[in-house]
Amino acid sequence: MTTLPPLRDMIADFGLRADKSFGQHFLLDLNLTAKIASLCGDVSDATVIEVGPGPGGLTRPLLDLAPKRLIAIEMDERFIPALEATGGYYEVPFDIIHGDALKADEASLIGAGPAVIASNLPYNVGTPLLIKWLKADPIYWRRLVLMFQKEVAERIVAPVGAKSYGRLAILTAAVASAQIVLKAPARAFTPPPKVESAVVMVDLLPAEKRFTDLAALEIVTESAFGQRRKTLRKSLGVAAGRANTNADALLKTAGIDPGARAETIPPDGFFRLAKAWRAARG
Repeated sequence: MTTLPPLRDMIADFGLRADKSFGQHFLLDLNLTAKIASLCGDVSDATVIEVGPGPGGLTRPLLDLAPKRLIAIEMDERFIPALEATGGYYEVPFDIIHGDALKADEASLIGAGPAVIASNLPYNVGTPLLIKWLKADPIYWRRLVLMFQKEVAERIVAPVGAKSYGRLAILTAAVASAQIVLKAPARAFTPPPKVESAVVMVDLLPAEKRFTDLAALEIVTESAFGQRRKTLRKSLGVAAGRANTNADALLKTAGIDPGARAETIPPDGFFRLAKAWRAARG
C-alpha cells in the first residue's frame, strides 16, 4: 500500500481552506489529534462517528484505531474528495455522509452495535449537537469525545455553585458523566481561533442511573436559569404556568427551598423538579 500523504500536502493538493461561515478551524497538530482519538478507547467493536471532519486531521488517527466502521458527517462538500482519498489508504469501512449533522439520524446510520462520537466540533453548532445527542431516544452512543470552545467545555462540566453552572451541566449530568481531559491552545489550529479550546469526554451512565425526561428538565432549567438573580419562587413562574400550577407547589413537591437560587441546586434537585413539573402537567 502506498504511503498516505502528509495532511498539509493533501490540503494544498485539494486547494482547501477554512471557511469562517462554518466556524471552521483546521486541527493540524498530529500529536493532539492522536491524543483525542485515543480517548475513544477500544473501538474494535464499535462504530465511530466524526462530525465535521474537514480535511481529515482527526479522521486519520480515528482510522488508525481500526474501528468496526467510521462514519464522517460533513456539511461542506469541498472536503468530500479529500476524505474519500484518505479513506482509500485504509481497510476500515469508511462512509462519508454529505449533510447537516443536526439533521442526521445517527441511530439509523449506525444500525446495530455501540457507537462512539468523536469530533472537533465547529464552534457554532457544538452546543446544539451535544444537546441532540444527550436527548437521543434511545441513546445509541457510549462515549462522546468532543472539542469545544473552552468556555462551553467549562459549562458542560461545571459543579453546582460554580459561575458556569447551569442548564448544560444539568442536562449532561442527567444521562452521563463528563470531564475536561485535554486543553488545546489557539495555535494548534489553522487559522487560530480567538479563544482557547478543550476536549470533553462524556461517558454514558448505566440505564438505571439516568434521568430520562430531558424535555421536562429543559423546561424547568430554562425557566430557573433564565433569571439567575431571582429566587426559584420567582424564576419558575413561566414553567409552572405551562403546567397549570404555581412555583411554590412545584418546589414543595420537589423538596426545594422556594427562596433558593438556581445555581445552588444540584442536578438531582432539578431532576425532582422536572418530575414534579411532569406530574402537574399530567
